[in-house]
Amino acid sequence: MNAETPVEPGRIVLLTASHRVAPGLLSWPAWQTLHAADRVLCADGGHPQLPYLREAGVAVEIAAPTAQELVDATAGGRTVVVLPGGEGDQALTDGLARMAGSGRIQMPDLELLPGSYDLPGARLLDLVQVMDRIRRECPWSSQQTHKGLAKYGIEEAYELVEAIEDGDRDELREELGDVLLQVVFHARIAQEGREEDGAEPFSIDDVAATIVDKLIHRHPHVFGDAHAETPEDVKEHWLRTKAIEKQRDSVTDGIPLGQPGLALAAKLASRVRTAGLDVELPTGDGDRRDCGIGYELLAMAVRAEAEGHDPEAALRAAARAYRDAIRAVEEDRANVEG
Repeated sequence: MNAETPVEPGRIVLLTASHRVAPGLLSWPAWQTLHAADRVLCADGGHPQLPYLREAGVAVEIAAPTAQELVDATAGGRTVVVLPGGEGDQALTDGLARMAGSGRIQMPDLELLPGSYDLPGARLLDLVQVMDRIRRECPWSSQQTHKGLAKYGIEEAYELVEAIEDGDRDELREELGDVLLQVVFHARIAQEGREEDGAEPFSIDDVAATIVDKLIHRHPHVFGDAHAETPEDVKEHWLRTKAIEKQRDSVTDGIPLGQPGLALAAKLASRVRTAGLDVELPTGDGDRRDCGIGYELLAMAVRAEAEGHDPEAALRAAARAYRDAIRAVEEDRANVEG
């Protein structure tokens, strides 16, 4: 009596594709599997990959089989490819897992085949989409303007600095996201071009393109033929190209006067020192006590900058130490009174 020929196991392939990649951009193994499959199934008739698969000659059935139906479809060594939706198909995968774990059913080969992967920065596309919907549908967000949001940009920047100084990486991650939100929010408003009459609209892509062009232009030692061996060389390249770009009349041009006083003083001092100017510090009236203190602070800020210190950060660190001392005294007083 002849030995019974073993039944060839079938094959189930779950083909995943990132929605953050343009539809139709699938890997070569994915295309090979799709063309060789006996059946290709997709429960979502509006799946973005369907037009491209059909254009490539891949017949796709719109069907949502159960786990048992899918296993039955592989009988006789057949290969069935399932194209899940963007959120996957939890019920189907759970059903296949239960069947495989039971040990009572001869399961086909199960394979998860990524057809496309997210590139670095792909989640930024999600942020753009979410911001677009919020701008259209949220009663508060839909009414915001650049001027109305300006204060939040300042607040978020300070909270980011605080997270950096605290060394809290979880907080740093969150605050970076909040700062990024401000960029995307303003770009989304600018895309409408409605805040000012005649304003030229621009999008987040325009914002990104502008900074990419600037970074490439200001890093000739990376993207060009220039050479830089030290951080000082890099700074020299940066300042030279920036000066050519801006064509400023004064070294003070471009310095925001609305920044905190110590930071403003240090920035002015840095520009003066870099330009090699000999500028005598003003001393003020002398009759007004508040002005006198201001000029003393100015002199201290200039000295700190010359010595390589950030006076704003230094004062902030001292203020934090002062805060801790205040809390210690409060705690001692509470213990005595308690």
